[in-house]
Amino acid sequence: MKALTSLDPLLEHRIRLGACVLLAKHGELSFARLKSQLQATDGNLGAQLRKLEERGYLLSRKDFVERKPTTWYHLSDRGRAALQSHTAALRSLIDAAGATGGEP
Repeated sequence: MKALTSLDPLLEHRIRLGACVLLAKHGELSFARLKSQLQATDGNLGAQLRKLEERGYLLSRKDFVERKPTTWYHLSDRGRAALQSHTAALRSLIDAAGATGGEP
């Protein structure tokens, strides 16, 4: 099944996928906001965001908000394309499952 091979293994982790979806919707979010929305720990979120950054899916910038260092993230063009491809593959899988005529 082509849809299965079209899935992006990097986006199969719930935190990585969730971060990309949130960033696609909001444009740019702080680490703290992502942590709150995804209900993740600092360490787990940091590790997952780093993986996305290393692959070029995310870009980050450091800033100060009320004298506190804040890291902001946004999707790169590569990350946006990967998310679109991954969600298209998921839709294809869902459509194929519904087309079987099986019971819910």
